[in-house]
Amino acid sequence: MSRIRALLIPLLAILAGCSVNPVTGDRELVFVSEAQELQMGAQAYLPSQQSQGGEYDIDPALTQYVKDVGGRLAAVSDRQLPYEFVVLNNSVPNAWALPGGKIAINRGLLTELNSEAELAAVLGHEVVHAAARHSAQQQTRGMLSQVLVVAAAVASSDSDYGNMAIGGASLGAQLLQSRYGRDAELESDEYGMKYMSKAGYNPQGAVELQQTFVRLSEGRQQDWISGLFASHPPSQQRVSANRATAASLPAGGKTGEAEYAAVLKKTRQLKPAYEAYDEGRKALSENNVDEALALADKALDAFSGEANFHALRGDVRLKQKNLDWAVTNYTRAIERRDDFFYYYLQRGLAREKLGQVDAAEADLQRSLQYLPTASAHYILGNIANKRGDTKAAMEHYRVVAESGGAYGEAATAAMVRIELPGNPSAYVLRRCDADAAGKLVVTVKNNTGVTVEGVQFAISFTDSAGRQQRVVQSVRGQLPPGEVAAVNTGLGPYSGGDCPVEVVAAKIVE
Repeated sequence: MSRIRALLIPLLAILAGCSVNPVTGDRELVFVSEAQELQMGAQAYLPSQQSQGGEYDIDPALTQYVKDVGGRLAAVSDRQLPYEFVVLNNSVPNAWALPGGKIAINRGLLTELNSEAELAAVLGHEVVHAAARHSAQQQTRGMLSQVLVVAAAVASSDSDYGNMAIGGASLGAQLLQSRYGRDAELESDEYGMKYMSKAGYNPQGAVELQQTFVRLSEGRQQDWISGLFASHPPSQQRVSANRATAASLPAGGKTGEAEYAAVLKKTRQLKPAYEAYDEGRKALSENNVDEALALADKALDAFSGEANFHALRGDVRLKQKNLDWAVTNYTRAIERRDDFFYYYLQRGLAREKLGQVDAAEADLQRSLQYLPTASAHYILGNIANKRGDTKAAMEHYRVVAESGGAYGEAATAAMVRIELPGNPSAYVLRRCDADAAGKLVVTVKNNTGVTVEGVQFAISFTDSAGRQQRVVQSVRGQLPPGEVAAVNTGLGPYSGGDCPVEVVAAKIVE
């Protein structure tokens, strides 16, 4: 009972301390401090942008326009934060907010809106998510559920759970995957509209926006489902709630259809080029290489200034093993945009295949500065390993092994190749038992993800004359991953206790 009390007393103390929602004034349970929020948002902002297409830099005037609209809404927010707004080069209609006021909206959503007021509705909604600490609330709910699980486990077990009081949860790993609850969505709609009104916008734009979203969701347009609808599901309830909120606010305000149409002109003109690019990406994923190349050329004919279009052509050339041309295409992409991980990653992979090791290493390292990836770490591990720098190779492989997937399996196998010869007992496990006659039976298990052979083990014992002896025996044949093999050594008697056996040799089956 003392252990249960030691866990539950601090738990109850935490539950007793609630924070005030800066937007609504309600008292709510939030474990995450404001300093933690700011740190998480700042750390995740750039990687999150990179993982979803990076900045849309083709139309700086549009980006500035979005920042200006966002800035007007942030200025009337109930919580002062270091708000930032960015447009992402992504065709999926989506927008999101990280803790601390880091907000993004995709090119694909901007081209679907019809007015500055609708843009203000989207950005105001995201500002409220940040200001009202909705991400922190989501994390708190997950953390609390883990605490309660641990408390229940301690109550039914004598095990020492030690540092697992709040599960060792990673606070920032799933920020963009968070799904806000219905209450948070309605709250962001309501107060986002209030921010719109304070900033001089017509809140009716939020009503029209939700009406459009409901129609699109009923039509189940796939790009919308995979984007905004996944994290901000529309509903008739939200439309009705927005109507009621609009009725409670002063009538009128800026709508800005003409201004919005003017500032979106260039990006909307480029929409067919991006559609060809997106179709080309899909064709390449389906291994329709010729179609993908034709679509890349179509996009480039329409607009050669977009780096992604050159990178698609590079990916086609890489698939065709036309490596020199692939490097040329990725270089053209980098010349147009030198701060996106993908171009350096792909050029590094192509250069490594060409044997341009130093140049490949530089590209891959540069890609990691923008976004760590399994493929970059794995190839860098291979480069270091070939140079004989096993320490650096192992550092890269360990990062990849933790990520799982095909690269994770390959990295694990590479780690085994490096360490198995010098430390076979770490990878091939052993156990000692006695047979019916009391003779020692040694069972070994291949604890790796690759097949091994040549397994040998040494048995240390004292003979009948009191002399220390060491005998080496072998396991015949190959041992697949996870498999076990037993060898009756013929030595004995063995009565249990310490296992006097050490695995001294093993090698991977190539």
